[in-house]
Amino acid sequence: MALATVGPAGAVETTTAHPGPYRPLGSVSVTNAREAVPDPSGDFAYVATADGFATVDVQVPSDPRVVFRAQNLLSGRETGPLRLVQDVKVEGDRLIAAGPADPLRGDVLQGFVLYDVSDPADPERVAFHETRFPIHNCFIRDGVVYLTANMEDTNALVMVDVSGGTPEEVGRWSITDRNAAWSEVPASLWTVHDVWVRNDRAYLAHWDAGTYIADVSDPSDPSFVAKIGGRSPAELRELPEQARQVLRLPGNDHYAMTSDDGNLLGVNEEAWQVDGEGGPGGVELWDVSDATNPTRLSTIDAPRSPGSFYGTWTTAHNFDIVGDRLFTSWYQGGVKIHDISDPANPRQLAWWRRPEEASFWTAKRATKGFYVASSMGRDENGMGGLYTFPIEEDQQRDPPSLTTEAAETANRTTSGQAAFADDTTTDGTATDGSESEPGSGAAGGSVPGFGVGAALAGLLGAGAWRRFRG
Repeated sequence: MALATVGPAGAVETTTAHPGPYRPLGSVSVTNAREAVPDPSGDFAYVATADGFATVDVQVPSDPRVVFRAQNLLSGRETGPLRLVQDVKVEGDRLIAAGPADPLRGDVLQGFVLYDVSDPADPERVAFHETRFPIHNCFIRDGVVYLTANMEDTNALVMVDVSGGTPEEVGRWSITDRNAAWSEVPASLWTVHDVWVRNDRAYLAHWDAGTYIADVSDPSDPSFVAKIGGRSPAELRELPEQARQVLRLPGNDHYAMTSDDGNLLGVNEEAWQVDGEGGPGGVELWDVSDATNPTRLSTIDAPRSPGSFYGTWTTAHNFDIVGDRLFTSWYQGGVKIHDISDPANPRQLAWWRRPEEASFWTAKRATKGFYVASSMGRDENGMGGLYTFPIEEDQQRDPPSLTTEAAETANRTTSGQAAFADDTTTDGTATDGSESEPGSGAAGGSVPGFGVGAALAGLLGAGAWRRFRG
């Protein structure tokens, strides 16, 4: 049997069915693909697309098909449409699509749209909740939507009850509630980058401040549980201005989630080599069976590459933990599966990459047999897609090098510029006419942390630092 997959520049190529060398089961073009999440059945996956979201039917993993596209969300509103939708989340038959991921200049629409996806091929909009802040990431659990709220002078977790159909904010929590000293630290250093919730606990990736765990059993009255990693307010406040401009380790806690039983926590750090120092960030595994006394068990390093911010990106991005399997994405570094039955000694089972074609945003398990991974694409047209991969132990045939000078040269421009040419112009102005807020990042070009264009500017001067960090 032959499988059709989307190759470079959207060309269709035919490969041999499994078993055999490790490779995608199938793929489908989804322009501007960002976060992807499978539905509870694993039959469909929802993909954020900057201007909305797409539903992909993955019931036949070798032949995924786009069956629905929602574009220009709420364009009829005076300040619409909802732009920079980089995150979608699903719970049961409810889906949320949130944005903009970064602050945009002017009077623009901000918030999340709630959909009924009982028919995944024909989602129905249920409600819209408007906010006074951009939403970089979101989550939904037990009818409560959790939002990252990063504002000019502070950062917070915001909780909105949608169980009754009409969204209603019910609570807010900030690390300043526990330690007022954080209010004296530039908010860009302790931004709430992402949130994930399980068993009444919210896990907040707080960038240079580390990862925080909050008790959200009562969303109207959250409370502190623990802090993992990161630096203190005093350390960050005393950093010299130049040090605040780097994109390298330590710091950059980007995404966090636990195992099914809540005893194992994964945290990734999104970081790069800058000026020959540092390196791409990896994924840490922590024992949090006693959250007040966390123990780091191991670190899965990023794939090696010549790896400057301007070159081949292999830093860790979004991941998934299901059972004793860890599914990871590494931008041009590809996607991997690890056996974490012994989390102190994770074992790599599979790795696939094609850096000239794919830049992976996330990897999420769909069923026991396969997982999905979204790619932003690499060509000048901003092509992206959703891939399906088998969950098995195997090796890619003739994998491309990530460590040669040729690989560095080939990836130098597409890492931070051409891959997003359809989203932004060279001056950071979005093609829809909106502009990035100073301190945010180019509209639509948001990739690492808070924006590719922003990050590049952040390397050039202190005044542009906030454009990356918040």
